[in-house]
Amino acid sequence: MSATVVPMNESKKQIQLTARILAEQKQAFSRNPLPTFNERKDNLLRLKKALIAHQEQFCEAIDKDFNGRSRDETLIAEIMPSIQGINYAMEHLKDWMQPDRRHVSVLFQPASNKVFYQPKGVVGIIVPWNYPLYLAIGPLVAALAAGNRAMIKMSEFTPHTSALLANLVEATFPRDLVAVVNGEADVAADFSGRPFDHLLFTGSTTVGRLVMKAAAENLTPVTLELGGKSPAVISNDVPMEDAAERIAFGKAFNAGQTCVAPDYALCPSDRVNAFVDAVQDALGRMYPTLRDNPDYTSIINERQYQRLQELLADARSKGAQLVEVNPAGESFEDGCHKIPITLVLNPTDDMKVMQDEIFGPILPVVPSKGLEDAMAYINSRPRPLAMYYFGYERDEQKRLLAGTHSGGVCINDSLLHVAQDDLPFGGIGDSGMGHYHGKEGFLTFSHSRAVFAKQKLNSGKLVYPPHGGPLHKLVYRFFIR
Repeated sequence: MSATVVPMNESKKQIQLTARILAEQKQAFSRNPLPTFNERKDNLLRLKKALIAHQEQFCEAIDKDFNGRSRDETLIAEIMPSIQGINYAMEHLKDWMQPDRRHVSVLFQPASNKVFYQPKGVVGIIVPWNYPLYLAIGPLVAALAAGNRAMIKMSEFTPHTSALLANLVEATFPRDLVAVVNGEADVAADFSGRPFDHLLFTGSTTVGRLVMKAAAENLTPVTLELGGKSPAVISNDVPMEDAAERIAFGKAFNAGQTCVAPDYALCPSDRVNAFVDAVQDALGRMYPTLRDNPDYTSIINERQYQRLQELLADARSKGAQLVEVNPAGESFEDGCHKIPITLVLNPTDDMKVMQDEIFGPILPVVPSKGLEDAMAYINSRPRPLAMYYFGYERDEQKRLLAGTHSGGVCINDSLLHVAQDDLPFGGIGDSGMGHYHGKEGFLTFSHSRAVFAKQKLNSGKLVYPPHGGPLHKLVYRFFIR
């Protein structure tokens, strides 16, 4: 299976191809608007077998796109959750497809109320570069489980992975069921303006606003999985080695290029030095070397590398103390795109590192006076995609959950809520809207069709005109109370 890169001069062809495939898929959906359980399960099983058969090719392709992506991280964060998500959907799909019975008031008896879950049609999926396989497969699994057809726009920044997935999909499914579209930013812009029956976008908040605006022209419903500055809150009494190790893992995974990576740490001011020491110890154990260590992932491209270097330079120029965690004292010059985890101490609000989502191996450490102060800090800013709390006091955990908002929460861990098959994943406010994963994914890509059914006996005659009779008055007195 070869991986070919789509040149920029083919954008016009890709846009025309997008239009043709969308028309084909809409026509195919009209011929089969309610796929059976067996059809859906067969589609999921075919996808699973194809992914398992080509897992090594995906590890290699993603490694090429990143110019150094940990194979184990690809297995852990892309292959495993994709397969587990398929398994979970196949296991529960029959139950999800069953109509839900709902209550019928005495006023409307005899009758029945049911909710039928109907496929929406053709789902558009726009995929980012940071987890190019998982963030394509996750939404695709939900779309297929719900009985839809799907078109996937891959990122232009992962050309090897994008081409590989396009070839795999083409070999696994007919084009009018699942198709991959590749191309530059203008292809993505055109894609988001097409009349899909649902559109899911994963990416930055800035681009998410543009996607939603384009989708609005067609009244296309959207699910936006965006980013934001996800805080890690450290309590006054949690063992620091516990909190630091788990935060360090979440920040170093994929070199911080994760939408739910801990973006900054809120640490009690008298524990900041202990946190810095514990993070250095934890990272030294995980990554004794960095430059040639295959476990430590590179920054994906020059553009992102320079953006992160500018964040560090800006923080340094405005008075921050930078602590670079470089256990072996290695040099990262000469074209290397790896950046050591760098702690930013004494950050201020005028620093870019405290304004923008970092999306890299940089961790500001914000001193706090305790839980209430940390909650006030979080609540004064846009609602994050994730929140992490480290502390074993149950009352404090409850206070944090009751007093803040975020898309999801991990208590005493980081990142791993995303991998839970039976938990919804999604943002709130600036970090997104809508959910998928597990049953929530099935529901997102289904139309919940309300069906009120009566048979021969018609109790509705009790309120038919002419009005004002004694029976009407009796009905009103009974039900208006």
